[in-house]
Amino acid sequence: MKLSDVSRKIEPSFTRQLFNIAAKYKDVIDFTLGDPDFITPEHIREAGCSAINAGKTRYSANAGLIELRRAISESIQKENGVIYDPESEIIVTVGAMQALYLSLLCMIDKGDEVIIPAPYWINYKHMVEMCGGVPVILEASEENNFILQAEEIENAITDKTCAVIINSPNNPTGVIYNYDAVKKICNIAVKNDIAVFWDECYKSIVYDDNKVTSVLEFENMKDHAVIINSFSKKFSMTGWRIGYAAAPEKLVSAMTKLQENMVACAALPSQYAAICALEENDSAEKLRDMFKHRRDVLIDGISKIDGISCKPSEGTFYALVNIKKTGLSSVDFAYRLIEEKHVAVVPGITYGKCLDGYVRIAYTIDEDKIREGIRRIADFVKGL
Repeated sequence: MKLSDVSRKIEPSFTRQLFNIAAKYKDVIDFTLGDPDFITPEHIREAGCSAINAGKTRYSANAGLIELRRAISESIQKENGVIYDPESEIIVTVGAMQALYLSLLCMIDKGDEVIIPAPYWINYKHMVEMCGGVPVILEASEENNFILQAEEIENAITDKTCAVIINSPNNPTGVIYNYDAVKKICNIAVKNDIAVFWDECYKSIVYDDNKVTSVLEFENMKDHAVIINSFSKKFSMTGWRIGYAAAPEKLVSAMTKLQENMVACAALPSQYAAICALEENDSAEKLRDMFKHRRDVLIDGISKIDGISCKPSEGTFYALVNIKKTGLSSVDFAYRLIEEKHVAVVPGITYGKCLDGYVRIAYTIDEDKIREGIRRIADFVKGL
């Protein structure tokens, strides 16, 4: 049986490799996946169950339930003051991952370039390649807090460039692109007529009075932006696989055509659960507060270990641990840690060369496990 070039080219990420190794150990402390251990809030679960019990188990329109698209439109308008037509400018997808992949697939022709600032979520690169595009990886510097400077993006634009992907708050760094940085990127996008894929899946998880700036705050950006969001992080709904894209009508129309041929639509009970989630946001605030507590526990513990360090993340539920003083590469550190202490972390090089001196920790597990993981990491570093 023949396999395509792209299927042979794409390799599992270090994140999944370490996650799979972690499954071998009964006593493992697994810091790898961004999959919170919090159960979906009860009222959202009940909405999904009620939909199933009421027989709402068939197909919806390819773009999703109009009731959900209206709720999404209202949410965007409330947060950003920008109106998206729920009939033609919003599509509900099987998670934000499919929203991103569909939109890239509708925009990229073979050889087209997509600029991806590093540190970056590894799936960005893989998705661009799966669509026949060329990922242009631009490494941000530690001196600039791992925020890529707008001038570097502009210098990388060619006649093949069709888009840039920005994730803020950022996975894996937890860094938020500030107002000036976002404004400059938007000006460059409009000037060069390229799209900005704006991944805002973590914007509800922000700490210490930090503010998330949206591309929608700037002139002409509605016509140049593809807003990607998810219910997974904000409402602890990772397994429901529900997300969306808000974008210009011609792109959403193309995405809807492809969605018909890919999955038909997102699961109907998940869509009804998502409607319920948008009607009441208190649970999202509670989740953020619990993540902040976990972050603080982690930072406090890491700060007491000689040889490694960690700055508080501005958002997300990830922390970058600086391991440079250990003398180990991020890959060696991660593999030795899982083998010797049964603690799974992700090598920073997964997210770009600029992070080889770091490992990523997802504080998506309970406090007791976080404390035990810190104890084992301390033992590991002490023994080097």
